[in-house]
Amino acid sequence: MGRRQIGVVKDLFRYPVKSMLGEPLTEVDIGENGIIGDRAYALREASGRVVTAKKWPVLFEFSARYDASPSPGHTAPLSITLPDGRTIQAHDPDASTLLSAALGRTVRLEHAESGQRYRAEIDAATVFGDVPVGDMLPGQTAATLPDVFGLPAGTFFDSAAIHVLSTGTLTYMRKLIGDDVEVDSRRFRPNIVVQTAPGVEGFIEDEWLEGTLEVGETVKIVGMRPALRCVMTTHRQADLERDRRILRTAAQHHRGHVGVFAAIGTPGKVRLDNCVVLVT
Repeated sequence: MGRRQIGVVKDLFRYPVKSMLGEPLTEVDIGENGIIGDRAYALREASGRVVTAKKWPVLFEFSARYDASPSPGHTAPLSITLPDGRTIQAHDPDASTLLSAALGRTVRLEHAESGQRYRAEIDAATVFGDVPVGDMLPGQTAATLPDVFGLPAGTFFDSAAIHVLSTGTLTYMRKLIGDDVEVDSRRFRPNIVVQTAPGVEGFIEDEWLEGTLEVGETVKIVGMRPALRCVMTTHRQADLERDRRILRTAAQHHRGHVGVFAAIGTPGKVRLDNCVVLVT
């Protein structure tokens, strides 16, 4: 068994409401199902479908943050900032009405319930921007791709409990595209950004796939697999402009994968500047 430090924790993010902008943190509590409070809420249509920014980019004009630290099995006060700058509380009786008015469609703000099966909506024609569906999902086309996809039971995660990304990969993508591009980690909505050594570049998470990441004193991240990206990486958000080159480059040079999706092997606390060790 080999062990080597591959970097330190540079950034930590939590996204209380699926597809809304989230909150940067200095430390996080990680449970068996990821960062406590991450994607705990989502907007659902009357049909039951979960609304996502894969289909509705306007969701990136909303942001959410907890007003107190959530704990396993317990909700915490949640504030949501609307596109016009107003802030509402998730527990307000009229929260869903206000969110529906701001979004321009009828939705309900819901908390994920254990054991429930949720399905999220996409637009097959635009889910990968201007990259052909077959380039991202061989054997599929925009005509054959379903307009919904199932989420892991009892969660609003797309497919995995945690997402990890390295600065070396971001630097490499920036070199592939050009100096005028903003390859900011926020485009990829990671939970943990690993600051890797200067000069270590490429899609370096590929080297992690058969191993385990040990982060801080106790956390172990396992079951890593390449993270397939979508049009959300190209959307305008906060101070980042829309840029389709992000996904085009990922598709051209790495089959559309950037970073890794993973599971939690051992829970614990992670803080900024914690060491990240790869065990193989």
